[in-house]
Amino acid sequence: MSLTKYQFRAQFRCTNESCRKTYPLHQVIYSCSSCGELLNVEHDLDSLKKIPAEEWKSTFESRFRSSQFPNASGVWGKKEWVLPEIKEENIITSGEGTTHLYDASRFAKDLGLKSLHVKQCGVSHTGSFKDLGMTVLVSQVNQMIADGVPIKAVACASTGDTSAALASYAAKAGIPAIILLPANKVSTAQLIQPVSNGAIVLALETDFDGCMAVVKELTQEKSIYLANSMNSLRIEGQKSISVEITQQLGWNVPDWVVIPGGNLGNVSALGMGFEMMFELGLIQKLPRIILAQAKNASPLYESFKKGFAEFSPVTAEKTLASAIQIGDPVSVKKAIRVLKKFNGIVEVATEEELANAAAKGDLYGLYNDPHTGVALASLLKSIQSGVVKQGESVVVISTANGLKFTEFKLAFHEGKIPKVDDTLKNVILPCKPTLSGVMEILGKHLKKT
Repeated sequence: MSLTKYQFRAQFRCTNESCRKTYPLHQVIYSCSSCGELLNVEHDLDSLKKIPAEEWKSTFESRFRSSQFPNASGVWGKKEWVLPEIKEENIITSGEGTTHLYDASRFAKDLGLKSLHVKQCGVSHTGSFKDLGMTVLVSQVNQMIADGVPIKAVACASTGDTSAALASYAAKAGIPAIILLPANKVSTAQLIQPVSNGAIVLALETDFDGCMAVVKELTQEKSIYLANSMNSLRIEGQKSISVEITQQLGWNVPDWVVIPGGNLGNVSALGMGFEMMFELGLIQKLPRIILAQAKNASPLYESFKKGFAEFSPVTAEKTLASAIQIGDPVSVKKAIRVLKKFNGIVEVATEEELANAAAKGDLYGLYNDPHTGVALASLLKSIQSGVVKQGESVVVISTANGLKFTEFKLAFHEGKIPKVDDTLKNVILPCKPTLSGVMEILGKHLKKT
C-alpha cells in the first residue's frame, strides 16, 4: 500500500485540558508557554483514520524487520504515527526497536498464568529502551538544524541509560551532547558509554532530581536542546513498544502490562501507543497496567494509595534499581492520566524483593536488570494478592540489558545483597582437574536437584 498520497501531520499540544494551546514541532519548547504544563505530540487522527485498521496492520507487518532504510527501525517503520513530516535524509537511526518478545511459558505455568512474555527493550544499540525515544528526538533536532534552527548541542540529566542513548545518537548525527550525571550513582557500564561516544560528561554532587533541575535551567538557553523525557518527542518513539507487543501477539492485547517507573515517561508512552491503536481500530480493548516502583523511590505509589488525590515528591533513597531512583518524576501528571484510563495500579518492590525476582526470572532463561526485577516482583505480589488473576495474560517490560548491571548480578550470587533468598544463589564450585573430581561434585549436586 502506498501512503504517499495522504497528508499526515503532527504538532505539540498542551496537556492541560483547559488550555490546549498548540505549537509546531520545530519550535524549541518543552512546556506550555501559557500555563506551564507539559506537551504531547498530537497527530491528525482524522487523516490517519482514512486508512482502514487492517491496512495499517498489513503495512506495519510488511515493514517489520525490513532491511531497507528507514524501516529497519521498529520506530521508523511506523513513521506516519511518529514524525510524519520529517525528511528521511534527516532520520538518525541505529536499527532500534523490533526487539523480541520473550515467551516465558514455563514461568507462566508455574505462576498459573495463561501466558507471560517479557518485552526485551534492552536488546538495542545502547542497551535500553531509551534508544526508541532518542532516535525520534535527535532526528527532529537534525531536521531543525537543517531548516536553520540555531541549535548548538543537546543535553540531558540521566541516571545512565538516557545519557548512553543521547550520546550515541548525537555522535551519529554529529551534534555535540552534554550529559549531567549524579556523581557515584551510575554503573560503570553506563558511565563509560557517553564517555566513549565523546559527550561532554559532568558528574554533579547531587541525585538525579538535582541534575534535572540544573539541566532545565541550562536548556533555557534555546541553542541547547533538552533531551529528557519531559520533551514529548521522546514519548513518540517509546510508544512504538505498544504497537510491537500487540503485533507480536497476533494483534491481541494482553490482560496486563507491567512497567517499571522512574521519571514515568514510559508508562505515558505505552499508554499513548495503546490509545492510538484503539482510536484507529487496530485493537478492541485496552490492557490494565501495573506501574512498578522501587520502594526506596516510590512517590507515585504513595499517591496511588490516596486515590491519586494528591502527589508529593520525595527524596529518593538509594536503590539497586538506580535508573528509577527518582523522587520527583517530571511526567507524573501524564502517568496518572494513563493509569486512571487503563484501570491501572501501582505496586512497589523492596530491595530484597526486586533482587529475588530478578534472580528467579533468570532461572527461566532470562537475564534481568534490577529494574525488570522491580517489574517482576510487582507482578509476583499482584498475583499473590489476587489482583492479577489465574489464567490471565501478562507482558512485562524489560527496560535495559542485564549486561549493564554485572555488579548487581555478582553481588546477588556472591551473597553481598542482604536478606535475599539464599536458595536462588548460584555459586561457582571449585573442582579438582580430574574426571573423578568433576563426577564427585556432580553426584552431590544432581542428587539435590
